Amino acid sequence: MSRVSKVNAIARMSDLTLGAFAFVPSSATLDHLVRYLSTWSGTECVFSSILFLVQYTLKLVAPVLVARARLQHRVGLRKEPTSSAAASASKFADTVSDFRMLGRFCGLLPIFQWMIAMERSPPPTRALLNIERLQGWAMLFYYPLEQLYYLRVHDIIPATIPSFVRPGSKPINLNASKLVTWSCRAWAVYVLLQFAHLIEDRKLLLVREKHLRKGKDVSVEEQEDLRRSWDSFWNEMVSNTANLPLAIHWSLENGIFKNELWPTIFALINGLAAFRGGWKATALPSRRPFDSVDVVSAVSEKEVM
Repeated sequence: MSRVSKVNAIARMSDLTLGAFAFVPSSATLDHLVRYLSTWSGTECVFSSILFLVQYTLKLVAPVLVARARLQHRVGLRKEPTSSAAASASKFADTVSDFRMLGRFCGLLPIFQWMIAMERSPPPTRALLNIERLQGWAMLFYYPLEQLYYLRVHDIIPATIPSFVRPGSKPINLNASKLVTWSCRAWAVYVLLQFAHLIEDRKLLLVREKHLRKGKDVSVEEQEDLRRSWDSFWNEMVSNTANLPLAIHWSLENGIFKNELWPTIFALINGLAAFRGGWKATALPSRRPFDSVDVVSAVSEKEVM
């Protein structure tokens, strides 16, 4: 074999091994997924939506695995009425929750950015401006309280800290339970205000819809944009409706649900809606119908423990 033939053979072998990805067809779905994962939404990367779904899917699967193990034990198919898979699923769900909460430690920065931008480029109506202002202030309470809770529950900070307001006064007691409860109450205020926001959004969409119906030369792009806006509106309505019982439950010391399955189901619905919204938003050129949607996406994925 000549030297040229050997070089060509080596080149072909290299193409078949190291260059094997040349045979993999391009994928629009893969491109979309990469675009989705590389887009920032509010205070968290939209990757948090996937983690959110994983977390609550595992929380929903774990009790099913436990029930199956008990049933198998009862009929003699298992020695012990326990499931190691269920324990692993619960442990991983807790790890994901911890990771997501830690990831929200920079959450105040986009809130500051949002509130500053809001004053310079206010929403189209005064009502929306005041609603978003109140939502912003609610988040300014929510994040520090949640972060103090995280630090306290992991024993990173002591149970009491000295008062910086007046030297010599009694130290401040950091009760983890109270911190997380008040954090959730601030989030509950945000959720309730979001319903008022959605009412105003609906009014604006109806005006747009009426205007387009009267127009003679309405382009396909305008019609499609209105359709996407309505789709985003209803998606956010589903997400916020699922958040409401969670906000009330976690804002009360004893909660409203005795069975933890219900918070898991509501959180899973919210996670699916958040994932769907993010996926659709990255499917087309970036243009979101409402100014506060990014922040809504972030705080709508709230998880306490």
